[in-house]
Amino acid sequence: MSKKYQFQLEFDVDLDVYIKKTHPEVLEYRTISKSLDARGAPRGKKPVYLYIIEGLTSKDDQYPQDEGFTKFLPLKNRPIIIGAGPGGLFCAVRLAEHGVPSIILERGDEASKRMLHIAKFWRYGELDPETNVCYGEGGAGLFSDGKLITRIKSDLVSYVMKKFVDFGAPADTAYVSNPHLGSNKIRGIITHISNWLRSQNCEIRYNSKVESLITKDQKVIGVKLQNGEDLYSDHVILATGHSAQELYGHLGQINVAMKAKDFAVGVRVEHPRRYIDQLQHGKFCEAPEMQSARYRLSWHDKWTDRGVYSFCMCPGGFVLSSGTEKEGIVVNGMSNYARNSHWSNAALVVSVKSETDLKEKDLMAGLRFQHEIEEKAFQLSKKHGTGRELPAMTIKEFMTGKLNDKPLPKSSSPSGIFKADIRQIFPAFIVEHLKKGLEEFNRDLPGFIHEDGLLIAPETRTSAPLTILRDKETLMSQSHKGLYPCGEGAGYAGGITSAAVDGVKCALSVLKQEGLIK
Repeated sequence: MSKKYQFQLEFDVDLDVYIKKTHPEVLEYRTISKSLDARGAPRGKKPVYLYIIEGLTSKDDQYPQDEGFTKFLPLKNRPIIIGAGPGGLFCAVRLAEHGVPSIILERGDEASKRMLHIAKFWRYGELDPETNVCYGEGGAGLFSDGKLITRIKSDLVSYVMKKFVDFGAPADTAYVSNPHLGSNKIRGIITHISNWLRSQNCEIRYNSKVESLITKDQKVIGVKLQNGEDLYSDHVILATGHSAQELYGHLGQINVAMKAKDFAVGVRVEHPRRYIDQLQHGKFCEAPEMQSARYRLSWHDKWTDRGVYSFCMCPGGFVLSSGTEKEGIVVNGMSNYARNSHWSNAALVVSVKSETDLKEKDLMAGLRFQHEIEEKAFQLSKKHGTGRELPAMTIKEFMTGKLNDKPLPKSSSPSGIFKADIRQIFPAFIVEHLKKGLEEFNRDLPGFIHEDGLLIAPETRTSAPLTILRDKETLMSQSHKGLYPCGEGAGYAGGITSAAVDGVKCALSVLKQEGLIK
């Protein structure tokens, strides 16, 4: 039998040396969990790592073995998965592990080619509406940092982490707190996943946009592609991500059950990385063992019952233009595995309530709300530049409401930035709450309102403004059998890990519907 141990060690203490000294009975061990606690670092308290390890104390001991997968015969009509993001790919992986190959349809290009399309967009403003930061193999997560952070509680989280390791992620991905693959590493991992799926007789079609669902008697029986081809299946998994917005219109036309949901919009805040490192890690920020510092900030206005919070924090990262429409600007953040750029950034967003903040009450009102902000940002960019550059102002200018004559600090954005009053592209309640939130964050993290801090706008695609309603047991659409709404675009995930977990859940539901598992 193996035995578990818990340790709290100062960050520069070697774990191997400590175990040999304090637990000589441990012949071999593996790390189950590792997390850094640096909360006291700004006050001079040494950061510590919290470990959980599993050790073997006898030559006859063994680690618990993972259960294998029962293999079934392929289904008569392969499941169709719309979207090759984490939700779609992990759905396909779990099905394939049980011997059930699927057809994966992706509107954009494969991961290895996406960067060519995106580089043209960042450098010249040439947007490919089908292959961009949001569309293509790997989904939006391919160019948004590769963070595997999640707050969901599910036994499937550990499965997803282990699968990432199997497909090429660093070994510590399986146990370290807040694992981070980086946009540079996750591209190769996604390619390994797709290659493995093809080896399991799955079919992956790129540049294959689904134009509509084929329905019969309130049941989805297949899909129609943009090239006119029809494909049929008893199981269609809808894992399109939060930016496949034309599809929402189609779902509304065929009366798929949906409801408006709350979402959030705001800005990207960017600081010099070393400054954030100093704020968070104090005198320990230069230690080689310490990584680029993260932060998570939130404030709730009890009078308006509205939240302001940081989201998708990218230490040592870049601010990216990530729109999907030619006359709209959207920003996002990413970082590579090393997290060593000169800047750190995060989204700062304000909650938008569908019931009270949207003028119209139809299902598409949230989409129009997002589009209006994105279009205003583009028009501002056209006025001051080419439409490619991102509007920005310093945090202090935002707080005072006045632009000064000083040039903007340098930014990480490959698209470039220009000085503008970004407040004019947002509704007043967004501006007011961002200002209040920044005041609160500056109390929590003194110095956050820094003279070289930038606000770059707009961050509008934090989540889908709609939920595609599904049955809690079968995970099928409440209105259309055979349709499995999945992941972020359906309203059931909020990042790479949670989308992957939801994809696995949908795969298991398909197997249950076929009577293959209980």
